[in-house]
Amino acid sequence: MRGRLILLVAATSLLVVVAFLVPLALLVRSSAEDRAVSAAAMEAQTWAPVVATADRTTLERTLAETNADNPHRVTVFLPDGTTLGAPADQSAAVRLAAGGRSVTSDVPGGREVVVAVAGLPDGTAVIRTLVPESELHRGVTGAWAVLGLLGAGLVLVSTLVADQLARSFIRPLAAVAGVSHRMANGDLTVRADADGPAEVRAVGLGLNLLAGRIGDLLLREREHVVDLSHRLRTPLTALRIDAEGLPDGADRARIVGDVDALERQVDDIIRTARGLGRSTEDAACDAARVVADRVNFWSALADEEQRAVRVDLVPGPVPVRVAADELSAAVDALLDNVFAHTPEGSGFAVRLGHRTGGGARLEIADSGPGPPDELLLQRGRSGRGSTGLGLDIAARTATDSGGGLTLGRGENGGATVTLDLGPPRPAGGPPTAITARPGGPPG
Repeated sequence: MRGRLILLVAATSLLVVVAFLVPLALLVRSSAEDRAVSAAAMEAQTWAPVVATADRTTLERTLAETNADNPHRVTVFLPDGTTLGAPADQSAAVRLAAGGRSVTSDVPGGREVVVAVAGLPDGTAVIRTLVPESELHRGVTGAWAVLGLLGAGLVLVSTLVADQLARSFIRPLAAVAGVSHRMANGDLTVRADADGPAEVRAVGLGLNLLAGRIGDLLLREREHVVDLSHRLRTPLTALRIDAEGLPDGADRARIVGDVDALERQVDDIIRTARGLGRSTEDAACDAARVVADRVNFWSALADEEQRAVRVDLVPGPVPVRVAADELSAAVDALLDNVFAHTPEGSGFAVRLGHRTGGGARLEIADSGPGPPDELLLQRGRSGRGSTGLGLDIAARTATDSGGGLTLGRGENGGATVTLDLGPPRPAGGPPTAITARPGGPPG
């Protein structure tokens, strides 16, 4: 925008300068020509009394002395046809002046000034002088140079002024844009300064109001999530009482352990909603250990439904920038999709390997009917009776770690989900850039 404003002002100033200087330059040239011709005409007229009164010998000697150092070579045509002074042909202007009319005309090399001297006994004499081109345009080049420098200076000054004006407009706009970028990166406490033109101040005020409104809405949503999560404590307490009332044994220990894990998840949801959760920048875990643990957990259900499971995990540790519980939730969501969206007996494969540049690549492929229609790849939409959040949870986990999620079709026609997880951030290093996640897919 700044460049366009400067270009607009410079172009406008140039047009104005050209429209002003071109006629002025032509006027300077015309004035120089008129001045030179007028001077030559006055000089020629001073010869009229001499031609009218002096004898031929005196006139011829005087002309020779004058032409010796005069740039205007003077020629006198007497009525009897004699030519005195500088040699010259009788041009049409000379013949016209012989009739008693003084004229000027353009000739090769300059301009011819002809003055008629009437009243002689034999008729009318003609005085002719030539103004050369150098005399006609003397000083014009210098004047044009001064005008050109003046025009260039005016354009330069107008451009500098336009640049300063553009800075006064662009600087507050850039500040407002910077505030909007910081808000987009999650800093809702930043505010735009009331600076610049009235329109820019209005934009900054609107941006501040928007940031405040977004902060209020987020706070209300977080408290709402906290309230909803807290309501789960009552049925969890009842479930724990029922579990602890079971006879001692493996089933009782397993159910109590599941209730403990569920309570921890609820507590983690409440802390996250209140902004007290762990920072994703500092989170880290061993992906090989977490994936192996979750695959072992789901293997019991796979055996019950007669599903063939192929596991190919690279030996650990495989550090990734994801908390262990978050990665567990993402793997559970992906494996739950396999059991929920493929018929019993459909096998699946889990592969974990190192990712180029650090981190890990987790791939889960099934032999089911394949991924859903592209229109269903939206958060909260599944089309098969589920909540539609599974793939979105996994995609968000991968994106927060600096990776991403890819959904495709495998060689056997089933769905293949690839989860790229970024490496842990080095201690004291800058935060890893997070790639924008596309529209959330369903579970």
